[in-house]
Amino acid sequence: MVDRSSPPTRPPLSAASLTLRLAGIAVVVAAVAGAFAYVNGTLDPQRLTPKKLINVLETNNGVHPGFRRNHSKGVCVIGHFESSGEARSYSTAQVFNETQTPVVGRFALGSGNPYAPDSAAPIRSMALRFTQANGQQWRTGMNSMPVFPVGTPEAFYQLQQAQSPLPATGKPDPAAVPAFFGAHPEAAPFLAWIKTAKPSASYVTETYNSVNAFYLVSATGQRQAVRWSMVPVTQDAPGAAVPQGSDFLEKDLVQRIAAGPLVWQLNIILANPGDPVNDASKAWPEGRKVLNAGTLVLEKTQPQLNGECRDINYDPLVLPAGIEGSDDPLLATRSAGYANSYLRRTSEVSQLPAAKQEAQQ
Repeated sequence: MVDRSSPPTRPPLSAASLTLRLAGIAVVVAAVAGAFAYVNGTLDPQRLTPKKLINVLETNNGVHPGFRRNHSKGVCVIGHFESSGEARSYSTAQVFNETQTPVVGRFALGSGNPYAPDSAAPIRSMALRFTQANGQQWRTGMNSMPVFPVGTPEAFYQLQQAQSPLPATGKPDPAAVPAFFGAHPEAAPFLAWIKTAKPSASYVTETYNSVNAFYLVSATGQRQAVRWSMVPVTQDAPGAAVPQGSDFLEKDLVQRIAAGPLVWQLNIILANPGDPVNDASKAWPEGRKVLNAGTLVLEKTQPQLNGECRDINYDPLVLPAGIEGSDDPLLATRSAGYANSYLRRTSEVSQLPAAKQEAQQ
């Protein structure tokens, strides 16, 4: 909420105080400029940049104008979040303190090809934008995998390179990915999961995990490291058949939501002292305290080509007061990479199939 009342009258600043204040502002501006330079790679042309990262995704998946460079195939959803109140003592974020907060979300397939069959990848994702009454937003991108394959941006980039097609054959080197994982033992938890992971029959029955760690900040300034999961209330019977066809996920979602709202519980997992908060490849041990922070209720779907989610950048570092990012380097990389992808695809909106159809009408 913005206070538009007149500010109280203050005594004029002394010359010394004014000088100190201006110097402080200059330091902050310099720090912000330095941070942007670091993210964009202008301090060291040899370091990993968002451009390099998105370029390698395009190399591996092809260029599909107007679509996200990863998790390209998806569907928009609209709903709201109902707070349970359990997280109020841990965070001042309005989303945990108000009865309801509107949500615009997106389900997606874990692939960079918007035309890939739904069985092509076992990973599904859920992205959400909570818009608080005070105008602040919380954006989060969650995945069905429990951990990330690696813990650093550089290793993730190298993994993408290992999957890149060779100029001579147009196909990846079959020995490159095994060699990469052989050199990265931190990927063992992810590999253990991927061996048993199967493409799910529905977006609706998946659990979606933040994977990265964040901090909840209380009214007294106390910071609690957390991860979170959206756990579905609806579960299919064991052994449920996977629908046929290449686009069953969106069809299934539309059918289910037409029958009534779909519901997830937001579980916030509290870290114990010593739990890794800067490495998304490491799981936290079982037995951590879990808050039931509230309920996500999804009420309708929209096509992603013209729905509300299309032009939202689900940057995980867009956070309201009361939630802070951890120093996990993958968070900063995701934020910068999403921005680069966003700029590319929004400049190509006129090339989207729906835009072309509308122009012809």
